Amino acid sequence: MSDTPSTDARNPADVVTGMVHQVLELAQTWTHWDGEPRSADDRLYSPHKAIRRVADHLVDHLAEIEARIAGVPTIPDRWHASAITTPADLAPFTPEDLDEARSRLTRLAQIFEIRLQQFSDAALDHRQGDAWSVRQIAFHLEGSLYYAKAIGILRPSSANTVLNERDSFPPQT
Repeated sequence: MSDTPSTDARNPADVVTGMVHQVLELAQTWTHWDGEPRSADDRLYSPHKAIRRVADHLVDHLAEIEARIAGVPTIPDRWHASAITTPADLAPFTPEDLDEARSRLTRLAQIFEIRLQQFSDAALDHRQGDAWSVRQIAFHLEGSLYYAKAIGILRPSSANTVLNERDSFPPQT
């Protein structure tokens, strides 16, 4: 099975900005987090860790694209990624943290949107050796929604539960 991202007819900029929008839709409920990390696969996630992972993933692939444009080698990824949960990841997720996440992620999404709209279709699909095309990178980034879904929609209560995919998403207001 190949790990090469599948693509479709959607605009790659819309794929990235749509992912960020969905992450922030979920994150707006995280101020109700009870402080207990959520388990997904073999990892633990908290609201701060989910935001960190989405932002790090966007930064990592933006750096890759920019290095390609400049014709320089990319700096190897040295993130600890999801393998660690830092003390900062376990801090309460406050309304101020949500505001910071909105600012950070929407600005990163805007940078991607601006950059990706400057590529022709041929340039979006160009591959250098075994590297993914820029279009494939954009579609790969859509997978960052995984981190936010690991937290899910949190409702105010003494026993927060994660809603699964068949439950309401985005949150009903």
